[in-house]
Amino acid sequence: MTASAESPAAAWTWAIPLAGAAMLVLGLIFGRSAIVALLCVPALIATVLAAVHHAEVIAHRVGEPLGTLVLALAITVIEVALILAVMFSDDPAKAATVPRDTIYATIMIIANGVIGLSLLVGAIRHREQSFNVSGVGAGFAALIALATLSLVLPTFTTSSPGPTYSSAQLAFAAVASLILWAVFVFGQTVRHRDYFQPQAAADEEAVEPPSARTAKFSVGWLLLSLVAVVGLAKVLSPQIEAVVAGAGLPKAVIGIVIAMLVLLPETVAALRAAARNRIQTSMNLAVGSGLASIGLTIPVVALAAIVFKLPLELGLDGKSIVLLSLSFLVGAITLATGRTNLIQGAIHLIIFAAFLFLSLFP
Repeated sequence: MTASAESPAAAWTWAIPLAGAAMLVLGLIFGRSAIVALLCVPALIATVLAAVHHAEVIAHRVGEPLGTLVLALAITVIEVALILAVMFSDDPAKAATVPRDTIYATIMIIANGVIGLSLLVGAIRHREQSFNVSGVGAGFAALIALATLSLVLPTFTTSSPGPTYSSAQLAFAAVASLILWAVFVFGQTVRHRDYFQPQAAADEEAVEPPSARTAKFSVGWLLLSLVAVVGLAKVLSPQIEAVVAGAGLPKAVIGIVIAMLVLLPETVAALRAAARNRIQTSMNLAVGSGLASIGLTIPVVALAAIVFKLPLELGLDGKSIVLLSLSFLVGAITLATGRTNLIQGAIHLIIFAAFLFLSLFP
């Protein structure tokens, strides 16, 4: 981040979010137009870059780990709203697996795609990098617990038919998820904040933090950018669905593509941090996003399912459980030493490739 990037003269930092919001309005009005859909693609990419810029301005102002928490929370809240919109607007039986598919895809993208690419980029640029095992390890352990409670156990419970929880079990999973996420955030931001502090990068130029006024503007532009990103992804989803159906691919591919679009800001931010020799920030983003995705999504969708009596299937099938377990096992080994290298990144990316391949050819 440079001083020029924070200058009022950098008109793109506010012009792009406005343009993204304008394209979102056009997309909602003329969503079926092929020309509008084509224009939405570059608007989406540009808005992602603007969102990453404003997230970095905020992170520089408030410091780590609060900075990475801002982006993770913002995207997760919008993602939850998107899931609820689908649950209430589509056929209830058809939407019953939307939360499960979204959360599973998010975890696999983060645990293997984002972490794998961050390790690879960091290794190519800096050979080896280090991070604090105490913070990232605790976060990864919480992620394993949350994923098991939310996505694995429903497949094996017997109180309700199929890969589902009963109302009591669903309420317990929701409360447990929220408590575990809140405890982690408390430890990350208050009790053990030093566990998540990045080491000073020798090749990064020290600059003064942005002013409070600049940071406040960035908060507003970040929120607008994220709304535009998720909205444009939603606008593009019918075209994506048509392409997937035309190619004869499984319907789960649609959820993966949308999840990738929604996670673009965090992915770009994590890769930029790794390239700057700040792998701790990349790990904070990845683990924090995964935890927020489960810890906030499950309580909200569980409450909606119980109150409005909506069907909700959370349990994964056997193949997905195996891939999820493999991801956690390899991730635990990767995070055990606090040192990263090229080999680790390649392993995570191979698992991610297997996830994508088996989604296309189940």
